[in-house]
Amino acid sequence: MEQTYDVVVIGGGAAGLSGALALGRSRRSVLVVDSGEPRNAPAAHMHNVLGHDGKSPAELYAAGRAEVAGYGAELTDGRAESAVRDGDVFRVTLDGGREVRGRRLLVTTGLVDELPDVPGLAERWGRDVAHCPYCHGWELRDQRIGVLESGPLSLHQAQMWRQISPHVLFLLNGRPEPGPEQAEELAARGIPVVAEPIASVEVAGDRLTGVRLASGDVVALDAIAVGPRFVARSAVLESLGLKPADFEMNGVSLGSHIPADGMGATSVPGVWVAGNVTNLGATVAAAAAAGQIAGAAINMDLIAEDTRVAVADYRHRISTIFEEEAWEERYRGKPAVWSGRPNPQLVAEAEGLTAGRALDVGCGEGADAVWLARRGWQVTAVDISTVALDRAARHAADAGVAGQVTFQHADLRREAPEQRAYDLVSAQFMHLPPAARRELYAHLAGAVAPGGTLLIVGHHPSDLASGAGRMHFPEMLFTAEEIAESLDSGDWEVLVTDARPRPSTDPDGRPITIRDAVLVARRRV
Repeated sequence: MEQTYDVVVIGGGAAGLSGALALGRSRRSVLVVDSGEPRNAPAAHMHNVLGHDGKSPAELYAAGRAEVAGYGAELTDGRAESAVRDGDVFRVTLDGGREVRGRRLLVTTGLVDELPDVPGLAERWGRDVAHCPYCHGWELRDQRIGVLESGPLSLHQAQMWRQISPHVLFLLNGRPEPGPEQAEELAARGIPVVAEPIASVEVAGDRLTGVRLASGDVVALDAIAVGPRFVARSAVLESLGLKPADFEMNGVSLGSHIPADGMGATSVPGVWVAGNVTNLGATVAAAAAAGQIAGAAINMDLIAEDTRVAVADYRHRISTIFEEEAWEERYRGKPAVWSGRPNPQLVAEAEGLTAGRALDVGCGEGADAVWLARRGWQVTAVDISTVALDRAARHAADAGVAGQVTFQHADLRREAPEQRAYDLVSAQFMHLPPAARRELYAHLAGAVAPGGTLLIVGHHPSDLASGAGRMHFPEMLFTAEEIAESLDSGDWEVLVTDARPRPSTDPDGRPITIRDAVLVARRRV
């Protein structure tokens, strides 16, 4: 059966790997689908990444992949082409037709930089053609930098690069001249304006040397700064109905992105985005931070869903686990459910009693009934399971006491036993929801004859913290004092209310102490 991951992360750059890391450390099952096309692949180094300044993007991603895999996440090479919701999961189709499934999607496919159509410009992208002074400025300090006019923010870019170098030119490439105010600002900062269209980028010995103008003149440069148009890689998101929208900064459109809230959640439930696909201006550090935030948000969303499912299952188990069919199935599932030994608190409390008529409630496979019969008791052994009763009858026959035990198939919550008829009524570990428990125990108390003994034993609430590993139904555990409070003191003398310790082991075999809630009460004559 094909695995359904908690989260499929589409995109293996800084945002995707960071999100996968947060999810993996939260013990989520994660698959990272990576096409191997990070936006900054042409760059030799990254900057403004605290603790990793100057490292190559490839080095960061290799380390990130290893870290993510170390927390159990899986990584696969491929390009996600489309996704569709299928009930509670998403089916993602990869190139080649392979399909993967996830309860949630984190899409970190980044963006494409659309550069001006200047011959030779794209070939130098990420080396001596740069867009971000924060990412590349220090390395280009004091060099001859031509800022290529490409949009409304280009004038601002020119001033930013002027902070890096005194040798900055503003290349209009045939576009309109700056207005008077902007021209004055450029002049005041010592930034010459080159108005002619650019024919090509000049390169010698794998180094940018300048730009050739339409007139044939060459402007000597060491680098070109350009503001590309940013276009989100949004095909897989569009297949889910998410449409790109304009991304604006200071009222200027920089390109298209997929809108999301501050945690990365999109308008499609179950789909998150992080990095440049939603924030066109995110650097490596910002993308990694956004991936971590989205990963944490996804984990919280999954926790909420897991809790809703758990509550529904918990309510279903409470409503069915103590019904006849559930007990029949439980007994049919194993050749023996219980140890075959009598319950220790029955032995402790009934050893000294004078034999008479006993009611063994929830007799199971008959160990308590056989123990009582061997000591002279006439036992009515009642259970809701016919499978258990058949086993109990065989146990009694094998022990030679079949004539002293009457087996009865009944649900004593609904069918009260014979009233004031038994010298001992024993209920060992009969755990029910509170209302049903009160009703059952009232029936059992009513079955005790004058001078007879009521013995009720259960798991004490303190066992929940012991690591005993039992099914976790807190409201079904009880103290002996709670049961005693339901008895009329005029009719009953309470002899024992204990939280009696006994040794046990947890599911891993470590020794622990558990406590049995033990009530012993005698009906007054």
